[in-house]
Formats: sequence, structure tokens, C-alpha cells
Amino acid sequence: MTVTQGYGTLPVNDADPFGHEVLENPLPLHAELRDAGPVVYLTMYDVYAFARYEHVHAALANWQGFQSAAGVGLSNFRYEKPWRPPSLLLEADPPRHDAPRRVLTKVLGPRALRRLREGWHADAERLVDEVLAGGDQFDAVTSLAEPFPLRVFPDAVGIPNHGREHLLPYGDHLFNAFGPPNDLVAKGAPRAAELSAWVNAQCARDLLTGDGFGAQIWAAADRGEITPEQAPLVVRSLLSAGVDTTVHGLSAVLYAFATHPEQWRRLRERPELARVAFDEAVRWESPVQTFFRTATNDVRVGDHVVPEGRKILMFLGAANRDPRRWDDPDAFDLSRDPSGHVGFGMGIHQCVGQHVARLEAEALLTALARRVRRIELDGPTRRHHNNTLRAWESIPVRVHLEKSI
Repeated sequence: MTVTQGYGTLPVNDADPFGHEVLENPLPLHAELRDAGPVVYLTMYDVYAFARYEHVHAALANWQGFQSAAGVGLSNFRYEKPWRPPSLLLEADPPRHDAPRRVLTKVLGPRALRRLREGWHADAERLVDEVLAGGDQFDAVTSLAEPFPLRVFPDAVGIPNHGREHLLPYGDHLFNAFGPPNDLVAKGAPRAAELSAWVNAQCARDLLTGDGFGAQIWAAADRGEITPEQAPLVVRSLLSAGVDTTVHGLSAVLYAFATHPEQWRRLRERPELARVAFDEAVRWESPVQTFFRTATNDVRVGDHVVPEGRKILMFLGAANRDPRRWDDPDAFDLSRDPSGHVGFGMGIHQCVGQHVARLEAEALLTALARRVRRIELDGPTRRHHNNTLRAWESIPVRVHLEKSI
């Protein structure tokens, strides 16, 4: 991968940010793009790139200049038909975005978290007990990071137990589809219609329990806060973005602790740092690596202009390790204040469910820290490649239990 000058005075990069080499280890490309300048032209896809924290943060916050309504993937909805009805949260701007956002913010607000907290902590304790009863060696992804969100979040939404195994492959294809039509998209395409149909069916009022997030969204439609046509799309937003991202965030923090024993000791000494640990892992690992925006007019960035109608690829992962913003950015450090990271986005499109994800992480990490004195890698790890997500397929670990020390 080389950086050349050639698009006028604009830095140019010929790399494929969605190639398997980069998906396996994006850090070298991130450094190249940050060092090249505030904006870089990517020849592979004819798009502009922001990789420095300052400019990624500014673009995320400036929905008027960098719209989401033309799609947050490579596909430009101005000219191309999306493969599914666009998200009212992620792929819409004001005023269309406003009412669904208000409803979901209320549904996922502090009252919901207070109601869920005790039960989720108890569920985490049960899951950790089950896993540890099977021995001191297990896979942190398949034993903890995947089962816990699939155990508690769909219950909170109110969908039936049957078919929940569809949520992860559906989310995987959805986030792949934000990238180019490469082999990762082709791999998920044969099941895309089936999985999408299943998810859409779960959003119907009569399939949802009466006390979950989904029912509350439909109640908001009954009050006229959103339309009946919008309600299932708002429920779908929860099922689309509320599982995979949390799974990979939990995988990130478990990997971080397995490779940073001193930070695990710090968490055990101060369990109240669980949420800080999760946010630091989201900054450090950035489960959501990239999102696109589209320039609504000619936008000046540094000495260059991004033309109206052109796509911009924002490298959230690069911004979250930008040394211009963070001291020692490659370190996972619980003494850091990670607030301000862009791993959950920023501005009006910032992840509406981020506090729910933090509660899931708090519950799981607290339960694990109570029982486990040390966690360490126990074999080669494997990445799961996705066009948008930084994900793990396998993290084999060995734990040393408190009672055995």
C-alpha cells in the first residue's frame, strides 16, 4: 500500500480498505491515511477519506454538510436503490430522522436501564457460572461475548426465542453491505432475503411481548409520535444494530483484558471501572470501523474541497487512535478518560443504544471479575472479517479462578 500525490494537490491512496489484508490489520493503513493529510482520495472506490479525529468528529456532527440520507455505505441512494428500506435512524436526516430518534431515546432511556439492571446482572452471573462449570478453558467469543447479548437484548426488545440464531448472520450481512460488493457480501447474499424477512416479521406488533422495547415503540405510534408505518422500522433498528456491535464490543474488551493483565487487576480492585473499560475497548478496538457520508455541497476540508454529491469514508477506528487527540493511543489503559471517542458515532446519529450496551458490558465484566483472578490467551486468536466491523471469530482463553488461588 502506497500513498502518492496525483489528484491535484490532494493525497491519493491506492489501497483497498475492504481488502482482507486491511480487515485483518487496519492499523498500518490508518496511520498512512492520518499522516497523509486531513482528506485523502481513495482511487479504488472513487471516494474521499477522513482518518484524523478532528475531521471524522466534525463530519459526524455536521449532518447538514455530510448527510446520512444518501446511505452510510458505499452505495449512493441518490442514484442506487437500497437493498432494504433505509433505516429511519441511521440512514435518515432531519426532519425525517427526528421523531423516530425521540421515540427510541425515550424507550432506551434511564428508566429502562434501571428496570433492566438487576435482571441483567443476575443473567450475567448465571452465564459466567455455567461457563466456568465447564472448566478453565473456553472461547471468550462463543462462550461469553455472543451468548450474553443474544440472551438478554432480544428479551428486552420482546421478540420470541425461536429463530434468534438468525440475528448474528443478518447483522453480519447488513454491515458487510455497507461496503463494496465483494466476496464478503457475496457470501451472505444467498440468505439475505430469508434473514431480512425473518427480522421484519419480528417487528410486527402481534409477535412482540407486551412489556418490551418493541411494544413501547408501537405504543408511541398509537399516541401519534410516529406513524404505524414507521413503528416496525424503528423496531428493526434495534435488531439490526443492537446485537452484532455489542458482541464485538464485548469481544474487544475481553481480548483487551486477556492481553493486559495489569488492567484486569485494576478492574478487579475497582469494579466500578467496568463501563470505563468497555468504552476504552471501543476506542482501542473500534468494533464499528467505518461509515460513509455524502457531501450536500462543496465542503472545504483543510486546503481541499470535497465536491457536492461525493461519498466520504470516515475511518472511526483511525480517529480513535489518532495521536493528535489521544496520548499513547495504542495502549489499552483504564486510567484514560475515553469519553469523546467516536466508536459510537457523534452528533444526532450517535448510537442511541450505547447506554444499553454499556449496561450489558458492566453486568458481564462484573460477574467475571468476581470469579476470575486472571484471564489469559490460550491459543491462536482468529479475526472475523466484515466490511464495516472489527470482529473476532475466536479468542481461546484460560482463566484462573479466585477460589483456586
